[in-house]
Amino acid sequence: MTRPTRHLLALLALCASAALAAPLKIDSAKSTVSATFRQMGVPVDAKFNRFAAQVDYDAAKPENARASVDIEVASFDLGDPDYNSEVRKKEWFNAAQFPKAGFTSTKIRATGPGKLEVSGKLTLKGKSADVSFPMTVKKDGNAQWFEGSLPIRRLAFGIGEGEWKDTSIVADEVVIKFRVLAQ
Repeated sequence: MTRPTRHLLALLALCASAALAAPLKIDSAKSTVSATFRQMGVPVDAKFNRFAAQVDYDAAKPENARASVDIEVASFDLGDPDYNSEVRKKEWFNAAQFPKAGFTSTKIRATGPGKLEVSGKLTLKGKSADVSFPMTVKKDGNAQWFEGSLPIRRLAFGIGEGEWKDTSIVADEVVIKFRVLAQ
């Protein structure tokens, strides 16, 4: 290989690596992950206090985007210490054996201005499922808000076993909501 060819290949490699989207910095203090469900017909909102998200996103090339989220299930906060302790038990999240839940995207595609369809693998309590959900992206100065919600069936993941399988007490459908600020 001639010297000019080597230099050209090195330059092309450098340009290609610069074109890849860099991971965005997540503002954990302003970002949220929560869950909404019904208990005895009454809506209940709870949040996860500890999670980490990684987002690689370039609005010009959304098809190259990647995202992942790891959630510490023991941080699930229902607003009451006794309830919080209960949902960490084996019948619910089994936080001792499965301390984290997670999502990793496998495909992201634009569906309109500021709108994306995200597909990937959701893992809860050691069980994984392929999921898809809509997400919006909104500019906020130099930052961007990524927002969406994902309805799941808790029983498909073994969340709420034993007497808690009774969906007249706790509904099977849970909506996971997220709002992530990144720049």
